[in-house]
Amino acid sequence: MPGGQHRNSQWGRPISQVLEVRDLKTIFHTQDGAVHAVNGVSFHVEEGELLAVVGESGSGKSVTMMSLLQLLPMPPAEVTAGTAMFQDRDLVRLSPNEIRDVRGARIGFIFQDPMTSLNPVFTVGFQIMEPLRKHMGLSKAQARKRAAELLELVGIPSASDRLDDYPHQFSGGMRQRVMIAMALSCDPKVLIADEPTTALDVTVQAQILELVRELRQKLGMAIIWVTHDLGVAAGIADRIMVMYGGQIVEQAPIAELFDRPRHPYTQALLESLPGRHKIDERLRSISGQPPLLMAHPSSCPFAPRCRHKFDKCTTANPPLVRVGGVHDVACWLESATAEAAQ
Repeated sequence: MPGGQHRNSQWGRPISQVLEVRDLKTIFHTQDGAVHAVNGVSFHVEEGELLAVVGESGSGKSVTMMSLLQLLPMPPAEVTAGTAMFQDRDLVRLSPNEIRDVRGARIGFIFQDPMTSLNPVFTVGFQIMEPLRKHMGLSKAQARKRAAELLELVGIPSASDRLDDYPHQFSGGMRQRVMIAMALSCDPKVLIADEPTTALDVTVQAQILELVRELRQKLGMAIIWVTHDLGVAAGIADRIMVMYGGQIVEQAPIAELFDRPRHPYTQALLESLPGRHKIDERLRSISGQPPLLMAHPSSCPFAPRCRHKFDKCTTANPPLVRVGGVHDVACWLESATAEAAQ
């Protein structure tokens, strides 16, 4: 189809994808053996879409995103399988020089902690200007002007005057705005935000989320927003992808997933949210511990904590299957229900 559009068999409708990941697997080599951090993850992102990736710590969210841009130290990390197609190039197969040309220029990345992501010995202006000069070939004067425009775009007052300030002279929320400005500097097609509001207080978090909504509307880029907070995902996402044990267990449009969660893990996550219970009802927690991932999964990773498990859950790992028009889930109970319906 023209314009890069094609009919994707997974979703069954014409779309224009900017990123397509297939069967991504990443392990970490340790003294105790290989840790299987990402186990066959497949997903796509469409132009202008905001995809939220949720799950508890250790579910593989951040490792998946860092694997795409070769941001993990190798060794101990190793991407053992999969593809990540972006503009007809496989990101995980690019050379170090080639991936450096993609990072920051075509795919922006916002890290969780802006204080450790910004270099304390360089001014904020220098750090924003650096990718502009490297990737876009701007002169120093042009880059400085563009850097001021970017700071103004993300809502930093007196932007031109703040270019010569150092990171410690900004508050946590303002540092995160600087990180967003840096990620946007070269007009990327995709922006990956790895839990960028986790370290911020609730008020500043709300300001950053509102800023992201505004920037997305202005710039029209695709965004992957990694978070452990379903409330945050509900406020900004078009579609949501739930990860557990290094794999995707459910994905659906945001309204569909909140109205009809199909995987027991997603159901448990939603039940633990404040506001979804009666006033006198206690919040529910998920009993048990996340999997250790020291072996490739041969059973459902959520089975030890699942209240619906049966024999097959402990002997085979369920694949991600379609259970609705745009709803996928990896659960033997749902697979059996879908087969019976067909």
